[in-house]
Amino acid sequence: MGCRLLANHQLLPIPVLNIIWITFFLAAFACALFKTLILGDQLIFNQIMAALFDMSKSAFEISLGLTGVLTLWLGIMRIAETSGSMQLLTRGLTPLFSRLMPDVPKDHPALGAIVMNISANALGLDNAATPLGIKAMQELQTLNPNPDTATNAQILFLVINASSVTLFPIGIFTYRAQLGAASPTDVFIPILIATYISTMAGLLSVAYMQKLNLLDKVVMAYLGGFTLLIGSIVWYFSTLTQTEMLAQSAFLSNSILFTLIIGFIARAIHQRIDAYAAFIEGAKEGFQTAIIIIPYLVAMLSAIGVFRASGALQIITDGIRWLAHLAALDDRFIDALPTALIKPFSGSGARAMMVDTMQTFGADSFAGHLACIVQGSTETTFYVIAVYFGAVKVKHIRHAAGCGIMADFFGVIAAIFVSYWFFG
Repeated sequence: MGCRLLANHQLLPIPVLNIIWITFFLAAFACALFKTLILGDQLIFNQIMAALFDMSKSAFEISLGLTGVLTLWLGIMRIAETSGSMQLLTRGLTPLFSRLMPDVPKDHPALGAIVMNISANALGLDNAATPLGIKAMQELQTLNPNPDTATNAQILFLVINASSVTLFPIGIFTYRAQLGAASPTDVFIPILIATYISTMAGLLSVAYMQKLNLLDKVVMAYLGGFTLLIGSIVWYFSTLTQTEMLAQSAFLSNSILFTLIIGFIARAIHQRIDAYAAFIEGAKEGFQTAIIIIPYLVAMLSAIGVFRASGALQIITDGIRWLAHLAALDDRFIDALPTALIKPFSGSGARAMMVDTMQTFGADSFAGHLACIVQGSTETTFYVIAVYFGAVKVKHIRHAAGCGIMADFFGVIAAIFVSYWFFG
């Protein structure tokens, strides 16, 4: 990690986010200069500035859109906390998290929020997962002795969040159906396999950096159980027809989450808790959080916008294609790489690329299948970093970005191999 020199000659580490943010702008500027001076492109700087303003506007709109969702879910979370429901949820996973996050006390509110976040991610319910993740990060921040520096627990949670297994990618099924796929759900099992591999890669990378003992009997038992669960789901859904898979995926995702909400309210009634007052108290916190993350989102998404508009992303894609040809590899996977390269930075951008790939090559083409699998098995790592760490004002993220990118990388590699296996 780089350093900066202060007036008193004391060297301090430069935050990783600062390096990433500056790199996006400098790379965009270098690419624009090349296009202007060498290629004679007189419009590139116009396109970059348009992207800069468009992305800053989009960042604010995203924050505005999150306000209602944050208000809703943090209100519900407050009901769960005051009624004691969070403690009940965490009991089953406490033995695992006590080993993976030894600095977090048992029955701490953070564990309940983490469990809820992971569950929402697994069910493909992004609108619920983000506010629950922010809540978990805020709870973990209460244990942070250095508020501007990410703790081991915060990093582990962020990487697990950014790579967590998605059991029901309903949105991808919907897009495939709209674009005329013969079997919109035929990517279900490939996505499940690829996202499981990305999650394990993220966990292993954090375990290496934090010296966590994954060979512990309890940890091995949990990981073995999760692996068995994933295998069982793969087997069960492989026996269903397309229509049955779509229907059951949607039913299970939404019914499980709403049942949890009713369970929180029911326990509040049993404990004689004023559920409405608790909801309002938590909702106020959600509104304040939405305001806090605005500058962090504007900073990161604006940098991503200029990087993409300058053509720097296209240069990377072209470079990969050249290397594939040099190695005499099948280059069909490269047509889906824009989705993979954009996904760590922008979920909406990657979604647009996925749709564009299916429209260009066909929903049932190799590239169309691969783009969908990549979309379902990787996460918007830098968006998650900006939102989650921004919500608690952490500047020094340590190895969080590296481990998150590692999970994304293996998720993409797994997606490519699985695509050749199923559709090659």
